[in-house]
Amino acid sequence: MNDLRELARKIRVLAIEAIYCARSGHPGGSLSAADILGVLYFEELRVDPTQPRWIDRDRFILSKGHACPALYAALALKGFFPAEDVRSLRKIDHYLEGHPDVKIPGVDAPSGSLGMGLSQGLGMALGARYGKRSFRTYVLLGDGDMQEGNTWEAFMAAGHHKVASLTAILDYNGLQGEDLVTKQMNYNPIAEKLTAFGWNVQEVDGHNIDQLRAALAAARSECDRPSFILARTVKGKGVEFMENQQVWHGSSTLTNEQYQQSLKGLEA
Repeated sequence: MNDLRELARKIRVLAIEAIYCARSGHPGGSLSAADILGVLYFEELRVDPTQPRWIDRDRFILSKGHACPALYAALALKGFFPAEDVRSLRKIDHYLEGHPDVKIPGVDAPSGSLGMGLSQGLGMALGARYGKRSFRTYVLLGDGDMQEGNTWEAFMAAGHHKVASLTAILDYNGLQGEDLVTKQMNYNPIAEKLTAFGWNVQEVDGHNIDQLRAALAAARSECDRPSFILARTVKGKGVEFMENQQVWHGSSTLTNEQYQQSLKGLEA
């Protein structure tokens, strides 16, 4: 348990370092997703950094691709590439782009335009079914993904076809670039809607390791339904002056003072 919390903290530190070095990036959503990514990569996903394209690896798609600093941090800490590479985020001559791309070791799908991830994940999960492979597929969605039409088509199709090897996790921090989700375009009540679509729906504190772990275990035990985990999070979690502040959605430039303050807060 302590190790997972420490790993999530390291993900946050590396993500902030990457955004500071790039003078650009999305800190709010990267920090809100760190605990989810920590549990996924260091306890849940069946992946092997020495074989990034192993055919039976579990698939993971970061549909909210703007949070890639946290994904790159998790992949580096897992061993897919050196941690120092994360600090080269968005450099024109480097491979860690501003959104995920399949040329990056450990990345299974490109993302960036919101709404892409769940459809891709559904396709991968159906591919496992028809190819008689045992891997599972996980998709991490953001609030913006939930406002896209093809996300809902994928919800309907996955429920209809009872794709039990598919797990979608919503990083529900409730803040977007322009306003609160509830003011911008409210998609609730999400639990009722997805239950009606045939999904197994669970709700957790997205920063509580025990709850995340239990929800993922319950999803794994499902035989007839895809699983949806509504993870309530805090935008900018871990850096006090960023928490629940819309301005840190991105793309943000951190001053040196803000960078040092962020690292100090994450060390506390």
